[in-house]
Amino acid sequence: MRSLCINKEKSECEVKKDLNLLLDISNELSASEINLDNVIKLLQKQLKADVIIIYVLNRKKEMIFVEGSYGLKEKDISDITYKTGEGVIGNVIKNGNTVIVPCISECREFTNKIGMPLKINNLDVSFLCIPLIEKNEVIGAVSIHKVYHGVPNFSDNMQLLSIAGSMIARAVRRRQRELETIEELQEENSKLKEAITLRSFPNVIGNSGKLQEVFSLVQSVAPTHATVLIRGESGVGKELIADAIHYNSKRSNKPFVKVNCAALPDNLIESELFGYEKGAFTGAMSQRIGRFEAADGGTIFLDEFGDIPLSTQVKLLRVLQQKEIERIGGNVPIKVDVRIICATNKNLEQMIRENKFREDLYYRINVFPIYIPALRERLHDIPTLIDHFIEKYNKENNGNIKRITASAIDTLMVYHWPGNIRELENCIERCCILSTDGVIKTHNLPPTIQNAVCSETVTKGTLESILDKLEKQILQDTLLETKGNITKAALSLGITERMMGLRIKKYDINPKRFKP
Repeated sequence: MRSLCINKEKSECEVKKDLNLLLDISNELSASEINLDNVIKLLQKQLKADVIIIYVLNRKKEMIFVEGSYGLKEKDISDITYKTGEGVIGNVIKNGNTVIVPCISECREFTNKIGMPLKINNLDVSFLCIPLIEKNEVIGAVSIHKVYHGVPNFSDNMQLLSIAGSMIARAVRRRQRELETIEELQEENSKLKEAITLRSFPNVIGNSGKLQEVFSLVQSVAPTHATVLIRGESGVGKELIADAIHYNSKRSNKPFVKVNCAALPDNLIESELFGYEKGAFTGAMSQRIGRFEAADGGTIFLDEFGDIPLSTQVKLLRVLQQKEIERIGGNVPIKVDVRIICATNKNLEQMIRENKFREDLYYRINVFPIYIPALRERLHDIPTLIDHFIEKYNKENNGNIKRITASAIDTLMVYHWPGNIRELENCIERCCILSTDGVIKTHNLPPTIQNAVCSETVTKGTLESILDKLEKQILQDTLLETKGNITKAALSLGITERMMGLRIKKYDINPKRFKP
C-alpha cells in the first residue's frame, strides 16, 4: 500500500516537472527573439537525453538540414544533410510517422551521419524521432539519442516530445521560410554576379552556356599571374578574351603588348620579341628594346603562337622559366616581369608529333588552357551578335537598319560558319549596305549562305530524278577532269570500269567530247 503511494507521488512529481518544462518552452517561444538552442537545452534536461537534434526541411531542394542540436560539436553538424526519404530521418519527414529504434546498432536503416557511438558503456543507444507538423504539412523533425539506465520509458518520452514538438513547429516553420528566402537571395545574387561578369567583358557578346563557362574561367584566372593558352578556330574572338583577362587583372593599368607571331618573318621575330644591341647585325644603328621589355610589369599577348619558329621557341623557354631575356648581340640577362597570354588555332599536339613544336614549351604555356567554342557550337548567340553588329554599323555608316526578318535569322542559324564570328560580322556589314528599306531580308545575305529555299533554287522532281541528274553531272565532271579517260574516271570515283561504262550508256554520255 505504501509502495503504491510512493509511486503515485513520484508520478505526480514527474507530471509537475513536465508541466513546468512546457511552461518554460512556451515562454521561450513567446520571446521577441526565439532561440531554439534554449528550447533544446530545456528538453535535454527533462528527458536526460545524450543528443537532441532539430531538423528543418528545405522544400525547394527537398533536403533536410540540422537547425539546432545538443551533445554535438558545431563542426560535426555543419555539413550534415539528408535527402527526403533517406534513412530514418528522411522517412520520418517524408511519411510524417513517429519512429522508435530501441537499439541503433541493430537498425540497418539508421545512417548515423552524426557518428553517434552504437553503444555507451556496453549499454544500447535508443533513438526516438517525431515529425514537426504545421498546418498538416511536415516541416521538420526532432530526434533524441538516449541510453536508458533501466527499463526504457519510450511512451512517456514520446508523449512529452510530441507535445513539445507541436509547440516549436511554428518557430521551425519561420526558420524554414527564412532559409528558403536566403537561398532565393543567394540564387538572385549569383545571377547578378553573372550579369556583372558579362559587363566585365563588354566586347565579348553572347550568353550561351558554353560562353558562360569561358567567362567563369576568365574570371578565375584574370586576378592571377598564370600563363594562359587560348585555343579555338580562327575568328572566334581569342584576342577579345585576352583583352578581358588583362583588363580584369591586377596589371590592367600596366602595358598590354600584342604580337602577331604569324605576321613577323622568321629572321625578324627574335629582334621584335627580345630587342637588339647597337651593331648586333647590319642595319642595327642603335639599341632597341623588344616587346617583352616594353611589356615589363604588364602583359604580352602572343597571337598565332603556333607559328613561332623552333629557334625562337628555345629562347621563349628561358623567359618562361627564369623571367629574363637577352637582347640580340647582348650578353647581359635582363629581368622582365611579364604575364604571357598565348593564342593559337593550330593543333599543337599534332605539331609536337611532327617535331614542329617543342614539347617542353607546350607544357610551359599550357598552364591554364581556355577553349573558345566555334560559332556553330553556340548558335543561340547568333541573334544577340546580329543585333550588336547592326547597331555597330548603324553608327559607323550612319545607317537606319531597324530589324532582320525571321527567315533571314533562320538561314543564318543553319549555316555552319567556317569563318566564325568574323564571317558573321562581314555578312551583317554587307547586309546593312544592301538593305534599302531598313530591314535585312534573306536575299540580302551572301549567295554562299543562302539555302535552296530562300534563293528559290530548290531542285524540282522526284528523288530518283534528282539523284540521276546529280550522278550524271558527277560523271561528266570526272570525265572532264580525266580528259575522257574512262579507266581513270572509274578509278577516281571508286567504281569498276564496267560500272562506269553502264552509267555512261544509261545517261547517254559521249566520252569523246571530253578528250582534247
